[in-house]
Amino acid sequence: MSSSHRGTSRFTLLAEAALAVLVVLGPVAMGGAARWVLWPLVALSGVAAVLAAVAARRQGQSLRFPLLAVPLAVGAVLCAVQLVPLPAGLLNVLSPESAALREFALVPMGLDGARPVSMDPPATWRELAKHVAYLLAFLATVQVCRARRSRERLLSVLAFTGAALVVVGLGHALLGVQSLFGVLPFVDARPPLVTPFGNPNHLAGFLGLSSTVALGLALTTRPRSRALPYALAAGAGGLGVVLTLSRGGIAFYVFGQVLLSVLLLRRRRESAGRATPMWARSAAALLGLFAVLAVGAYTAADKLWVEASSADSVEKLRQSKVALWPMMVETARAFPVLGMGRGAFEAAFPRYQTAPDINTLTHPENAVLQVAVELGVPGLLLLAVAAWGFVRLLRRQGLDALELAALSGVAALVLHDLFDFSLELPAGAVAALVVLGAVARPRERRRAPGTSGGLKPSAWMLGAGVALTGLALAALVPGRYALADAEAELAGLVTARAPESDVRARGVALIDLHPADYLLYRLVASAYAARGPGAAGEALSFVNRALYLSPLDGVSHRVAARALLALGRRSQGFLEYRLAYEAGDLGALQGEAIHRARSLEDLAAMTPDAPEVAVRLLDALANMPSRLDAALAYSGWARERFEGRPGVAALWAREARLRLRKGELPAAEAATAEVARLEPDALDTHLLRAEVLRAQGRRDEALQTLERLLARFPGHVELSFTLAAQQLDAGLTRRAKDTLQAVSPFLTDYAQRARLLSMEASCLEREGLLSRAVERRQTAARLAPGPDAWFAVARTQEALHRYDAAARSVHEGLRMLPAGARKDAEAWAARLEAEERSRVESHRKELADDPHAQELEHLLNNTGGAGEATDEP
Repeated sequence: MSSSHRGTSRFTLLAEAALAVLVVLGPVAMGGAARWVLWPLVALSGVAAVLAAVAARRQGQSLRFPLLAVPLAVGAVLCAVQLVPLPAGLLNVLSPESAALREFALVPMGLDGARPVSMDPPATWRELAKHVAYLLAFLATVQVCRARRSRERLLSVLAFTGAALVVVGLGHALLGVQSLFGVLPFVDARPPLVTPFGNPNHLAGFLGLSSTVALGLALTTRPRSRALPYALAAGAGGLGVVLTLSRGGIAFYVFGQVLLSVLLLRRRRESAGRATPMWARSAAALLGLFAVLAVGAYTAADKLWVEASSADSVEKLRQSKVALWPMMVETARAFPVLGMGRGAFEAAFPRYQTAPDINTLTHPENAVLQVAVELGVPGLLLLAVAAWGFVRLLRRQGLDALELAALSGVAALVLHDLFDFSLELPAGAVAALVVLGAVARPRERRRAPGTSGGLKPSAWMLGAGVALTGLALAALVPGRYALADAEAELAGLVTARAPESDVRARGVALIDLHPADYLLYRLVASAYAARGPGAAGEALSFVNRALYLSPLDGVSHRVAARALLALGRRSQGFLEYRLAYEAGDLGALQGEAIHRARSLEDLAAMTPDAPEVAVRLLDALANMPSRLDAALAYSGWARERFEGRPGVAALWAREARLRLRKGELPAAEAATAEVARLEPDALDTHLLRAEVLRAQGRRDEALQTLERLLARFPGHVELSFTLAAQQLDAGLTRRAKDTLQAVSPFLTDYAQRARLLSMEASCLEREGLLSRAVERRQTAARLAPGPDAWFAVARTQEALHRYDAAARSVHEGLRMLPAGARKDAEAWAARLEAEERSRVESHRKELADDPHAQELEHLLNNTGGAGEATDEP
């Protein structure tokens, strides 16, 4: 049954249509990141494969299984093997890490059944479905692209899809729209070019491939008028790559064009001058494409420079994603036989992470390490087979410019994936497989009668295609349990303070699905920890499992600290707080631990080996009036602990100020002498010396010291404020105003501006200009809102007898106070309101007793009545 004059089967056309929809589907589905994309991916791949097999059977063609299909097929088999539940002994042989996780975390919870190798089975089920879908799509492409017209149409879909993405991105840029189509905002991404791709690196990879394919189509399409749309698509794709600002994407796209140039030059030499016109056309097209790249680079020059400067040294590159590669290598060494499970990296990697990172790493962002970690040594062998298959394609005789361009684009995309993971998502993977399938198609040769060049399609083979499609669809059923959904569900139960028995039951069920996800254990632990000492033991058992799976999770360390303190194990508890801080939970010490510390031993246990952290903890203690003695004791311990280390001078300075607050002037002077010995030329040393002189009653000497310092450090904001405050205290209002006026140009933020206005208000109050002082204090309160700022406004308004306005200012400050600190302010506001009522009543009484006021009121009432009368008709 044929539907075209060239004898192309309608089944081939239908398979071609299914593949075209697949090519477009990936970019439309948020670059393949949308979870729903797997169902249509599997269905369309299966339909395409079955239709292609039916077409081959009807046309008497053989089915081919290229070498590049082997990694896809064996990869699917490996995924299936990783999902087979194994007894404990065999699991220990094939995956000691999985066995250790089972024994340590699962068996004590009653999950003692057979376990698969995969550390996250639902993710591996999804990867199994993807591998099967990719295999079917690749084989279908190989069969469909036997027809030259089908090959060109399929590749043109890819080319124009890339161009359409660029048009969408440029449209958003011209309209200034930051959300996709003005409807879907990007929450965790800010792509420079707004398209369905949230990741600019993935967009650059896809556009690089589509642009290179479009260039190949432009070089091979006849007549030239028909080649123009492809040339425009190639230029648009190249421009889009530049506008993504992806450093790797741009670099490897340029590499792809250089590779294509080299391949075309070699082809010209092999053809011994017969293809001179073609070579001229190729050179013109490449030059035009590079011109488009130059224009794009010029347009986005500033942004590109910022991106380039973020990786302009070897040290910066080491601190980038490349710095993670050693950790990935060590992770791969832990799973040599069968890997940790395809797709299990996100759940399992925190166990082997040796440096804290605020981001969740979902992929190694290196294709080789991804395969090594998730599939082990067998995966690396499959990668080698894939590389060999690609080289064989590249060395095939008789490749035209379109095929060379296709292979150049795929090579650039694969090399880009040494620093990215575009091929882990359906958009990039399907595009690359369709391009490879178009090149790997079989070449029809004349055969002797009775010979066969491949496998004749049979009912059994068609059944195999249907069965594989059914297998992939079935794999998506257990694969529907996503890690993020499990975490969100359990977090919802914990936040809603559900009974711990319910949290535990649901938590264990979810852990059975995702045994390597530390967050599930931590959530159950936090639910128990919130119940107090009675549940602290259970909290500790679960949080220990979380720390086994993620030793660098700061929040888990904090939960462990709470449980240990509830059990009375204080030294271990505060050590866990320290570990939480070192793991990246920067609020663990000052936000929680310091309020729970009762003794110097507690404070010492929680202090990391860093003097600057000790300084911050000492400042936090000093800000608690009831803990000055504890602060002094901690200061002595910290000075002894960090003796001879940088930062000890800051500890001595805190010691001096603490002594000043307690009125211990000799001890403060001795501490100041130590600061001067350690840092004699530091500005803080001189400021501290001035404080001590002032406390000793030597105010003039302190003032002279500050004035000499300001001459050495003109424009220093803190020094100027300190000097102005002391000048005010000494009654030198004019000099204080001059100091403040001199420092005004050097202020850099609203807080400093508010402080300047407050001090100017103090100067005006000294001069009796209270109304002007009120204006400055109100402006300061608006610039840096806070209860103290509004209370200062209220005091000045009260001095002006503006009791109503003062009461409103007190209420403004009240809204910013915690509930337990409002008593005095509320009494103040009530007093001001009473004063206002008393003033109003007194004024009303004065008006009632004054005959002149009564006469005036009578005249006003008569005037009002006359006015009303004139308004009547």
